Amino acid sequence: MAARKKSSGRRKYGKAAGKRVESAMRRRKKGTLKSGRSGRKVKSRKQAIAIGLSEAREKGAKVPRKRSSKKSSSKRSSSRKRSSSKRSR
Repeated sequence: MAARKKSSGRRKYGKAAGKRVESAMRRRKKGTLKSGRSGRKVKSRKQAIAIGLSEAREKGAKVPRKRSSKKSSSKRSSSRKRSSSKRSR
């Protein structure tokens, strides 16, 4: 019986995903990395990583799913309810 390694609970990314992120970071430094619709130059490190992971997802690399934003959507809906009730008065 082989002893199985206990997972640390961290997110697991494949090698291909790492290479995509690395490529995006290089393009950011070079000044050729551009964001989606607007086509503006990306200056943020975090945005460059997000773009790299998104590209990796599209190519089918091993990348964990995006987090669902259930908390933020519930806050928005409750604030909309309040504002609509004020208008009716």
